[in-house]
Amino acid sequence: MIRYRGFTKRYGSLSAVEALTLDVEPGEVVALLGPNGSGKTTALKAAAGLLRPTSGEVLLGEDARPAADPDARRCLSFLPQKATFADACTGREVLELYRRLRGAPAARVAEVLRFASLNGAGKRPVGTYSGGMVQRLGLAVAMLPDAPILLLDEPTAALDPDGLCAFYGVVERHRRDGRTVFFTSHQLGDVERLADRFAVLVGGRLAACLTQRELADRLADRGLLRLRLAAPLPAGILEEARRIAPRALVERDQLLVPGAAAQRPAVLDLLYRRGVEITGLSTEEGRLDALYLDLMRTA
Repeated sequence: MIRYRGFTKRYGSLSAVEALTLDVEPGEVVALLGPNGSGKTTALKAAAGLLRPTSGEVLLGEDARPAADPDARRCLSFLPQKATFADACTGREVLELYRRLRGAPAARVAEVLRFASLNGAGKRPVGTYSGGMVQRLGLAVAMLPDAPILLLDEPTAALDPDGLCAFYGVVERHRRDGRTVFFTSHQLGDVERLADRFAVLVGGRLAACLTQRELADRLADRGLLRLRLAAPLPAGILEEARRIAPRALVERDQLLVPGAAAQRPAVLDLLYRRGVEITGLSTEEGRLDALYLDLMRTA
């Protein structure tokens, strides 16, 4: 449904995205992850037909038309990173305007107001909305047309809890209907429950494309088990622990066990069998920024 083929976008000597090749299939939800400035918005705008490639191409739909083709753009709906609307217009008036522009049926306005949790605010001027409400209005606008592709740029950035629930509902509904959802984010916590795959951009290049399980495993490998000890570790036990978790180390009164969560029970069992008294235990899960740094080294 969305095909990037060697897509490259340069601004003078600056390369925003370099040789991106990626497919997003019908009925698939794909999150485009990456640190700020990694090229996520550029890639999404190219799919929306808002900028032309320096080289390569972006194709949309079953007939694989170039994204810049006006006919191709009819198959998608796009929510920019920062949606802005006329302050004097009510939410309902904004939706009515975009409904007419996209040729959606009149009943869609009430439907998307309800789905985006804006029922109580539809008659109020947009100038009275909070940032989260404006973002939810933008989500409602994006939902108006019956488009098979939904492009969302940082949709969770300004959303409050109600808006997040509405966003989750939008994504699940589109998945059930067999539509394509492609969205950007740099915050894993808001999106990991939704995406089928995670494409990771680092420095404008595709550094990895991971399933939910693969991403969870990569992050787990970067976790840390921290054990506070009642007394110094007896001789030889650190070496035994390192046979299980090679990066284990002692730091003051703590045994630190970096690495996969699957290694941790065996280390705990070793300490129990050796009579080591543990007075405290905590775990730290792997973080996306650490994964980005690792991918940057190998990209």
